[in-house]
Amino acid sequence: MRRVIKVAAAMSVAAVALAACGNSSNTSTSGASSSGGAAKVKIGMAYDVGGRGDQSFNDAAAAGLDKAKKDLGIDAKEAEATQGEPESAREERLQQLIDAGYNNVVAVGFAYAPAVAKIAKANPDVKFAIVDSTDATGANIENLTFAEQEGSYLVGAAAALKSKTGNIGFVGGVNVDLIKKFEAGYVAGAKAVNPNIKVQVKYLSQPPDFSGFGDPAKGKTAAEGMYQNGADVVYHAAGGSGGGVFSAAKAAGKLAIGVDSDQALTAPADVRSVILTSMIKKVDVAVYSFITDVKDNKFQSGNKVFDLKAGGVDYATTGGLVNDIKAKLDAYKQQIIDGKIQVPTKP
Repeated sequence: MRRVIKVAAAMSVAAVALAACGNSSNTSTSGASSSGGAAKVKIGMAYDVGGRGDQSFNDAAAAGLDKAKKDLGIDAKEAEATQGEPESAREERLQQLIDAGYNNVVAVGFAYAPAVAKIAKANPDVKFAIVDSTDATGANIENLTFAEQEGSYLVGAAAALKSKTGNIGFVGGVNVDLIKKFEAGYVAGAKAVNPNIKVQVKYLSQPPDFSGFGDPAKGKTAAEGMYQNGADVVYHAAGGSGGGVFSAAKAAGKLAIGVDSDQALTAPADVRSVILTSMIKKVDVAVYSFITDVKDNKFQSGNKVFDLKAGGVDYATTGGLVNDIKAKLDAYKQQIIDGKIQVPTKP
């Protein structure tokens, strides 16, 4: 039976301005400290499509890695997926990190599950963490998962409280169970405020096509259609495609909701004013937790859950657009924490 641990998020990670990188970067080449002391912990980070610089999911993981570099003095090597690559490319990426000496590997995103399962079995002495999946399991695999539906419930309530038309939208990157959790929570939160609210839903791609997480043009087109059809708030769970949703909101004079990171801090300055809130998914905290456990020899395989009670998800207040409804959102938040509201995971 898999171990399930709910972890308190004891630290917060400051928002960092992150620039896009190439497909691979080595942030440190030394395997030992400059003073000749003990060897550094070596962490390989394999990003999903969009990589560092996507202003969302991957950047949240990168922030956790950057904090570990600063606080723990680790040695890190980074690589990222590309659009439309075969499964073998993900396997090769993980193995290349291991072959380079990075024997603790973080795979960012559920799409890595088959590759992690295979490569972890072939490298039993390497410790792995995979974000957003419990499909890859083993004695050397830690699963870092989140209660996305709980944070999405809060931003759904915010959308309904702010909507003047009674019509809102949801743009999902790829039509998979994980993203359906975002949709389910968002719709439930909106309907808790207004049972008659209309929620338009659009997914940008279908598996095995994962381009919906890295195509701003598709995100913009989807959101434009929703605004034209009466929506005045659109929430995206689409990674790098969310930039297009923000552009559409700006052009339409409407509102949008970000995801994963506090996007009123990370999105381009010209669209930040239209970001009502963001569903913060603290991938940075999860990544930092894994690295800390590795460094302290406390690694344990199994599923580690970061939910609302543990501080693993939340809603953002940057920009002040939810200040007038914060008390209502916090009341819903407490009811979820107390178990009085059970948030669905399926639409």
